[in-house]
Amino acid sequence: MKIFSFEAKGKYVIKVCDGTACHVRKSIPILEGLYKELGGLGKKKHTTDDQLFTVETVSCLGACGLAPAVMVNDEVHPKMTPEKMSELIKKLREEEE
Repeated sequence: MKIFSFEAKGKYVIKVCDGTACHVRKSIPILEGLYKELGGLGKKKHTTDDQLFTVETVSCLGACGLAPAVMVNDEVHPKMTPEKMSELIKKLREEEE
């Protein structure tokens, strides 16, 4: 987990766990879905142009029993799926409007 960064981060920092338990329970499709939904993000670009979302992968969130887990700012979202992640992104966007 990066504490220091040279890049500005978005309002919502989304950390997708790719530790063993999360990886085995399919965290990569969640990450790929985020990249697609947030348009243009990937390994080289982590933050949306509107500075709303930053997507990072982390080695472990310490929530292996809840795998696959995603953290948005300080809130852990357990047993995530690409569909649930898409709904969460929609909800966060609606809160911004």
